Amino acid sequence: MASMTALKKIKQQLHESGFKLTPQREATLLVLLENEKDHMSAEEIYFLVKRKSPEIGLATVYRTLEILTDIKVIDKVSFNDGLARYDLRKEGAKHFHHHLLCLECGNIEEVEEDLLGAVEEIVEQRYHFIVKDHRLTFHGICQECQQKQKEEVKSQ
Repeated sequence: MASMTALKKIKQQLHESGFKLTPQREATLLVLLENEKDHMSAEEIYFLVKRKSPEIGLATVYRTLEILTDIKVIDKVSFNDGLARYDLRKEGAKHFHHHLLCLECGNIEEVEEDLLGAVEEIVEQRYHFIVKDHRLTFHGICQECQQKQKEEVKSQ
């Protein structure tokens, strides 16, 4: 039900930006909404869209992702694997949210708090630069991998 509410709001954003919610765009959006916690590549999104709507091509999914990125419904993110991945922007979010990337298992966690408000103010005042958005990814080792490492050391 929440995804249908989100879909209605995104449809409104598309309309305000001069786009329609075509069946192809809707299929792509539904995949993104159903897999909101994942950070999928265009190919992964296409694979899931193809299951629902076999007639949709990869180029259509790419175009839809570019439109959704341009109107700030989703954000394009790059992590260590070199692939562009897509992430839904949280409703009402002023900025892109932050990420924790585990260098051991590759798990990606989201940090919802905007941790850089004070940093933005410094940048704007000191460098006379108007900040429109920012992206921050912390690279480290997640709690599960830390625990596994401790267990491995104990067993040696």
